[in-house]
Amino acid sequence: MTLSRLGAGALVAGMTLLCGPTAAYATTPGGGDEQSGQSSGTNNNDEHTIAAKAGAVIYDRTKNGAGKSVGPVTPSTNWTPPVCWFAPDYDPKSFKALWTDRLSITGDKAWVASMYDHYEKGHPYTDWNLDKAGKGYWWTADFRDDGDKPMSDADRAAVSACFDTMDFWADTHERPKAPNAVNPKILSELAYAELRVPDTEISLNPDAKAPQTVNLATWAWLDKTAFHPVSVTASVPILGMTATTTATPVGVTLDPGTSDADVYPASGICPLGKDGSIGTPYTATAQGTPPCGVTYRHASGAGSPYHFKATVTWKISWTGTDNPQPVDLPDGTFGTTTDLTVREIQTVVR
Repeated sequence: MTLSRLGAGALVAGMTLLCGPTAAYATTPGGGDEQSGQSSGTNNNDEHTIAAKAGAVIYDRTKNGAGKSVGPVTPSTNWTPPVCWFAPDYDPKSFKALWTDRLSITGDKAWVASMYDHYEKGHPYTDWNLDKAGKGYWWTADFRDDGDKPMSDADRAAVSACFDTMDFWADTHERPKAPNAVNPKILSELAYAELRVPDTEISLNPDAKAPQTVNLATWAWLDKTAFHPVSVTASVPILGMTATTTATPVGVTLDPGTSDADVYPASGICPLGKDGSIGTPYTATAQGTPPCGVTYRHASGAGSPYHFKATVTWKISWTGTDNPQPVDLPDGTFGTTTDLTVREIQTVVR
């Protein structure tokens, strides 16, 4: 989802567009300040605006999950990564060029006058702080890009709060106290949104492609080579600020897709073993119930297989500037659903 920010004075117009039933973020009149979560910089799609940003968030994904079968984790709580934040994006000259260009195509004369009063005429800033070139940056709002994903109510509220905050100045070594000013914790949360983990390709016996049998245990396991920690580092180089967010697999939760089944262990959570594996591979000499698996008690209906789901839980934490020891973030989950046909074998007694 992509959002362009015109400024606090355009909040009403912007939120009118934002409230559409399907669009995640819409572009406000005048353009500006797009932030792509996929690149170190920003290219503005509006031909009237300046593209370069000094303090864009840069992501190092070299230790992230890769390949066609990876996906983002889903937080285990209702927490979500920040949808917007303020970063040191422009030097005085670029900031003046950005805003004077925007204001030249804005029809609200009263608002235009108020912006010049705020940034140029001394209330509180004078001449866009041109005399402070090389001594700091203008901090402006950046927005997370989730493609076409619709916004939640919480995201809408966060966007509104960003629009309510005027772009502000901070000297080079100053850590702004303004709401949503980028800091190591925010960077860790942005890195969380970039994490990609492997699909849960769980092995089953009987094989998933074959029918399962009522009252016969289905063994489930994951090879120790299937899962390993992944991490993403987010940084703002001009601030010397960085955060690395790491996801480590801790177990698999089994959902048989019906209440007419027993799971093993009874909690349905198969823990990660010391060797990094989950469950135990089935062998011809295996006896009893599996350490990780399921027993179906009733057959599935014709053409209606059970939706067996295996979900890996990832423990997520971060380290970074001012935080050398791991700090927990909400656990994340990522799972795969497999359709299982379960049949009942009739025994004939003579």
